[in-house]
Amino acid sequence: MTPKEAYDELTKQCKEISLLGSVTAVLGWEERTYMPRGGADLRAQQLSMLAGMIHERFTDPKIGDLISAVENTDVVKVEDSIEAANIRELRHQYDKETKLPKSLVEELAKTTTLAQGKWAEARKQNDFKAFLPLLEKVIDLTIQSAECYGYEGEPYNALLDNYEPGATVEEIAGVFKPLREDLVKLLAKIQGTSKKPDVSIIEREYDPELQKVFGEMVAGAQGFDFNNGRLDITTHPFCSGFGPGDTRITTRYNRNRLNDALFGIMHEAGHALYEMGIQKDKHFGMPVGEATSLGIHESQSRMWENQVGRSKEFWMYFLPQAKRIFREALADVSLDDFYGAVNYVTPSYIRVEADEVTYNLHILLRFELERAILKREIKPADIPGEWNRRFKDYFGIEVDKDSNGCLQDVHWSAGLMGYFPTYALGNLYSAQFFAKAQQDIPDLMEQFQRGDFSQLLGWLRKNIHCHGSRYRARKLGEKVTGQPLSHKPLLDYMTKKFGEIYGF
Repeated sequence: MTPKEAYDELTKQCKEISLLGSVTAVLGWEERTYMPRGGADLRAQQLSMLAGMIHERFTDPKIGDLISAVENTDVVKVEDSIEAANIRELRHQYDKETKLPKSLVEELAKTTTLAQGKWAEARKQNDFKAFLPLLEKVIDLTIQSAECYGYEGEPYNALLDNYEPGATVEEIAGVFKPLREDLVKLLAKIQGTSKKPDVSIIEREYDPELQKVFGEMVAGAQGFDFNNGRLDITTHPFCSGFGPGDTRITTRYNRNRLNDALFGIMHEAGHALYEMGIQKDKHFGMPVGEATSLGIHESQSRMWENQVGRSKEFWMYFLPQAKRIFREALADVSLDDFYGAVNYVTPSYIRVEADEVTYNLHILLRFELERAILKREIKPADIPGEWNRRFKDYFGIEVDKDSNGCLQDVHWSAGLMGYFPTYALGNLYSAQFFAKAQQDIPDLMEQFQRGDFSQLLGWLRKNIHCHGSRYRARKLGEKVTGQPLSHKPLLDYMTKKFGEIYGF
């Protein structure tokens, strides 16, 4: 078999494995949207079996032999070519996955499926103790996975690599430290001003059915294609890209908070646009047909949610549309007042509802806790107390109940430890990307005033989406912006924006 024939066979095998993965994704989406709670045990068995099948097929020695047959040949001689990137990432994934026993993969899939259902119930009932037994098991299995992978430094590095390939705790902590210091200073400036937006504007009554209409209108303007996607309701919003032609987003509605669903939809639509922009029709099943990292993924969702959705120019176009839909709630509201309301800054309990300034502090808190949990410095039973103590240190307020504290996020029930830092990384990347987009498209903000977001989407398609995993995150960031990852563009953006809103 020639190297080219080996590459073609590897592509065929990976596509078949990815088809199984897409079946898993459909079942996971349905479990969190429409599945009756009574189906949890069966769904856990289904997903466990599929996880085992996928693991067994991908870790088959034949896959390793095919990768080896292509490495160091003319097929991959051009660095960062599509073929070279695919083989680079497949080797990385294969070497990691072959360290995990099939039994652990199956047990983790089964346990996390059950845990997500129990978490949803526990969150609703504010009952951490009911969730604790499954949380303990998920954490134990997650630590076992880290030990199987192996790591340098601390266990967190093994898991972080699943979401941000090549990144380390030490690198991220080095970026997060000055970020936290400057965020605390910025928050203090904001809290020290007498000028305060009227947040009650977004806390009036907004019919959920009308919120859905408005949310779909906004997602469509972003570029979300409802012929290749859909919007549904869930407990914790998420996006699922199953493959070519099928990308789904979810949200949740709060009758007395317009921000929650609207910016949730814009956020998940940002994820979806990335999924829709990757060339899956050409590369489905191979790494170049997938996102390069969750930090880059989050940069897309956070950009649409914040730099676009919370800009004054966005609301110059959409506030008149919103007034026609929410006639009573917004009849007396001016553009400046509404712009201030959707950018109101104050420490709050819920991460997904947090403002731009305090959001990253929520992430740094979770990053700190997860590192301690994985080193077994914090027992699962002690998580509520540790969360509440550290939350007060970060935000200066007492957590009133666990559903507003350690039970608010789905991630730990799904075994996603190591995921949270990607949100803050996404904010950092988004600021750098958006600054570069503004440089390349000088009238970008004027386009927003007309409700035209097509040039921004085109810029993202050309510079980020189309590459998939061709470049690792840091290299992609430097290729697009010409600069290394830094917190400074984000702080510059927020200081300018909130200085104007709060008058400092």
